Amino acid sequence: MKTIAKLGIVLALTGSLFASCSSQAYVTEQPVEPVYVRPVAPYPNAVWVPGEWVWRGNHYVYRQGFYARPRYNRVFVQGHWQPTNRGYVWVKGYWR
Repeated sequence: MKTIAKLGIVLALTGSLFASCSSQAYVTEQPVEPVYVRPVAPYPNAVWVPGEWVWRGNHYVYRQGFYARPRYNRVFVQGHWQPTNRGYVWVKGYWR
């Protein structure tokens, strides 16, 4: 009996682990990007990193862009909405 209880606990924990690893959240319509004024660069050669959508709770929230120090021999690839058969999912931007 204890073995079955332990096995049930292990399976429940494993299932919750894999469920929480899901990094993609789908929406039926792409949210509209809010309009805001880009601030003046705080220092010379600053690179503008555009705003992104972040999944918080049960919906996407827009996080405004920011300036970053340039990375040697790299460029920032802006995030985008990727259409799928389940809806749209946000693909995060990255340095390439």
